[in-house]
Amino acid sequence: MNRITLLEQLKIVTKEVTGDIIMPVRLQKGDTEQGYRAAEVYLMRLKDSSSAQKKAPYIIHQLITGRDIQPSGENVSASAVVRSIFCVYNDDEEEGSLMLVNLMERLRIHLLEQVVIGRQFELDLTVGLETLIYPDDIAPYYAGEMVSTWKLPAVTREVSQWL
Repeated sequence: MNRITLLEQLKIVTKEVTGDIIMPVRLQKGDTEQGYRAAEVYLMRLKDSSSAQKKAPYIIHQLITGRDIQPSGENVSASAVVRSIFCVYNDDEEEGSLMLVNLMERLRIHLLEQVVIGRQFELDLTVGLETLIYPDDIAPYYAGEMVSTWKLPAVTREVSQWL
């Protein structure tokens, strides 16, 4: 029921939805031919941020903010804002840009169709689902992000006998 579980469920869904999109990876020292694979999915950060370019394609789900509130006379509600960062690699600038959009759209459409993940986390469409393609010219890398807000199950309050 916690925010880590939300991130883990997002990772599972992301792998299921984007796992069949096979994209090029940059040639590394010693490579003799172009490699291809699906985007790796990470939680919060890359394992080694100094090799961010070597890791492409990838998606990172980051918890940005969380909020627990109880307006007077109402039940407790909880939410979390998640930033999902997408990065792909391609020597062809047009193809690379379209690959990024395809990857992001695949996840966006799935989340909008399903709305609930892990049977407990609901996409808050009153806040909206926001996407941004970074305008920076960092070819042959292409990046963007998606910001989503999730309704979480509220923490059950344990009322002590002294209250």
